[in-house]
Parts: sequence; C-alpha cells; structure tokens
Amino acid sequence: MATTNDLKNGMVLNLEGQLWQVQEFLHVKPGKGPAFVRSKLKNVLSGKIIDKTFNAGTKVETANVDRREMQYLYHDGEDFVFMDSTDYEQVALSAALVGDASDYLLENQQAQVAFHEGTPLYVEMPPAVELTITHTDPGLQGDRSSGGTKPATVETGLEIQVPLFLDEGVKVRVDTRTGDYLGRVKE
Repeated sequence: MATTNDLKNGMVLNLEGQLWQVQEFLHVKPGKGPAFVRSKLKNVLSGKIIDKTFNAGTKVETANVDRREMQYLYHDGEDFVFMDSTDYEQVALSAALVGDASDYLLENQQAQVAFHEGTPLYVEMPPAVELTITHTDPGLQGDRSSGGTKPATVETGLEIQVPLFLDEGVKVRVDTRTGDYLGRVKE
C-alpha cells in the first residue's frame, strides 16, 4: 500500500482488480478546498488511457511488478521470442503484448519485460535505439543540414522523418517514445 503522495511515473497500481501504470501525475493545492492529485493512468493490458483524480493522501494499492532484462531473439509467426539474460529461459510474447515496441526491436537487442505474478505485462524499450536507414529518396541539390525533412524507412520497417541530407545505409538514433529522429550515429 502507498498513498497518492508517493506516486511516480511508471509505478503500477491495482485499482478495482485491474493494473494501471502511472503515465503522469500532478499534485494540486487549490487556494480553497483540499489538495488533490490529478493523474493519467494507462491500463497495462488493454492500453486504454484515463484521467483519474485522487484526494491527497488517499491510500492506493500498488502492484508488485518484476522488470527483467531480456534479449529479443526472433519473430516466430505472431509471437516475439525473448530470453531472460540471467537464467536463459525463453518466453514467447504475443504481438499485442509487445505493441509499438516491435517497431524498434532488432535481433539480440536488450529490452525490459514487466511481469506480474509470472504473467508478462508489457515490453519497455530503452529511451533511444540505433537503426539503419534501408530506404529513402535522395536529397535534392542544395539540401543541407538545416531545412526540411523527408520520410525514411529503417531496418525494422518503421517510417520516420529525417533531414534531407541523409542517405540509405546511415545509422540514426530514434526516440522509442515518440518515433522522432534524434541524430546521426558517429562511427
């Protein structure tokens, strides 16, 4: 048990028998009336996002979530196969469970898989990954580092916007939370 004053981003709560992950929270002290906590919660299983307001200091039940460092091995039909880095146990996760993380997964890449009572909940990617551009249209004469962007497809099949001067075969950093281009990787 914890109180709403202890909320942190990423914390998983057990509300009415369902698991909800805290996406955002804000402690509000209005000039008149009691303080409260405004939060944005994401259902761990369905992905549904809701806004919920708690009175300050209200007790909430936290869920015991075990995050394990796992290595992505391969894609098998509808499943993604991961291996626990400590005991080499393999786990097959459904495409629905992996979700948007599949856009950034390369073989042998590390990711965190969250478990609750032995059941996998979701896959958490590092904040940024390095991917190679496999297809993009060539830039036009006069295109330089400042200016517009163009679509580019990376090795996982994800399409991102990159600066006009980048070509195929260039390795770039991509933000896994937003899908934005962060910069070119120096080799």
